[in-house]
Amino acid sequence: MEEKPKLTITDFQSVSTNDELRELIKEKGVSIEKVDVKINYENELKKLQIELVKLQQWVAKNNKRVAVIFEGRDAAGKGGSIRRFMEHLNPRSMRLVALNKPTEVEKGQWYFQRYIKELPNPGEIVFFDRSWYNRAVVEPVMGFCSENQYKKFLVQVPEFEHMLYEDGVTIIKFWLSISKEEQLRRFDSRNKNPLKRWKFSPVDKKGQELWDKYTFYKDQMFSKTHTTYSPWIVVKTNDKKKARVECMRHVLSQFNYEGKEDANTILNPDPNVVMRYYRSVNHLD
Repeated sequence: MEEKPKLTITDFQSVSTNDELRELIKEKGVSIEKVDVKINYENELKKLQIELVKLQQWVAKNNKRVAVIFEGRDAAGKGGSIRRFMEHLNPRSMRLVALNKPTEVEKGQWYFQRYIKELPNPGEIVFFDRSWYNRAVVEPVMGFCSENQYKKFLVQVPEFEHMLYEDGVTIIKFWLSISKEEQLRRFDSRNKNPLKRWKFSPVDKKGQELWDKYTFYKDQMFSKTHTTYSPWIVVKTNDKKKARVECMRHVLSQFNYEGKEDANTILNPDPNVVMRYYRSVNHLD
């Protein structure tokens, strides 16, 4: 049996950078494909986060208002993507909005009212971990709203978003698309990890059982709320690392911020991963 190549303590002591280490590993004939993928991802993520800092400074300087919405099935990677977006941004001009279920008072209000107060102020970027689109998919699937409330929402939301658009608010709507098999794998992973178990809820559990129902309402949402002024951007997220960096590229591609021409990486997203709804014939979900 052929002995596998080994790295010694002396080998590690002989290098001082990641690049030198990778060259040494290649010379030894050790497979480092997964390590390469990880290092490349971290390098790309850092470059894109530098651009996001530049974008935020431009938004603040020019009093722009930007809302980035993350929607998708449970375990599609909404929270993980938002964390990477926010990691190095200035908290004074950036917020995360992840609302709990409405209170009794809020249930009696106009549906959009509790979201309006969370919209970005001048010079601010706001990330929505789920949004008013709860009423488009989750609520009708789970029976949390009436048929009349659902239909009224679909009529009102394009008008609501058009008013925001005319008032100068930039809305970027991501739908993170995940396959049924990958969702189940991530659910199992959550349950096995005590640090992630809190993420798993009874609603999540029903996500697999009601998969086709979710699909029906998702398709209805796209057909009624995808507009030229507020389009849906579908992102394939079975590879969550790739999805994160491509979401960043899409956001950066939407603005002509100062210093953009000096970027050390590509700022246009991969069209095989990120695409407008009408260009995406086969969704993962």
